[in-house]
Amino acid sequence: MKRLLGQHFLKNKAAIKKIVAALDLEENDTVIEIGPGHGELTQELSCHPINIIAIEKDVALANKLAEKFKIVQGDALKELPKLINQLKTKSYKLVGNIPFYITGHLLRVISELENKPTITVLTIQKEVAKRIVAQPPKMNRLAASVQIWAGVEIIAHIPAQDFDPPPAVDSVVVRLKTKDHSSIYDREYLSKYYCVAKMLFQQPRKTVLNNLSAGLKISKEDLLKKLGAIGLSGGERPQNLSIDQIAKTAKALSTI
Repeated sequence: MKRLLGQHFLKNKAAIKKIVAALDLEENDTVIEIGPGHGELTQELSCHPINIIAIEKDVALANKLAEKFKIVQGDALKELPKLINQLKTKSYKLVGNIPFYITGHLLRVISELENKPTITVLTIQKEVAKRIVAQPPKMNRLAASVQIWAGVEIIAHIPAQDFDPPPAVDSVVVRLKTKDHSSIYDREYLSKYYCVAKMLFQQPRKTVLNNLSAGLKISKEDLLKKLGAIGLSGGERPQNLSIDQIAKTAKALSTI
């Protein structure tokens, strides 16, 4: 067992079936699996008339799986963007029981993809999932960064004993459904949005006005005018803002 890769293999067949069901598979779908490990989830996916491509970092596991499935050997954080650019279809789905330590980085990689998966189903650490699905008054930077491009829900809880070896914490399965194409996919706007979200949550205990004024080269008077135009006083706390309010704030500040 190569624990350096953070591998914990899901052995609960009922949980695996829930993960597959959450993908809403249709005939000829293309599904990219991250970290197939021994292939338990891959095998269940193969029961459907779909196209499966798996990315596995562990060389020995990748070679073993390549006897039955289409495997890309390498780091998913690097290989995923390249693989998507090579796909013959624009529509695909993403699934994986991923190492906990890459969750944030992987979500950032997905958020930066011009062609995002229609549905993403990931098994991740329970506490991280709770942050991702948070709503006001518990909004946070991670939730703001994900919910701008996807609707997120927790669909299953998986206790540690359902893995081999069992991790130190429980896991959940999250389903991310990419939002319909709109102006949010403009890269320049998204860049501004993420920048504003970072500034807003830099000091969560401070007000919206104080956080933004600390990060922008603009007077508080001018900033208050821009915030007032979208219905904010500036005295709000970041954790109380909705995704819509954060998005409107980024748009209002887009010319700065």
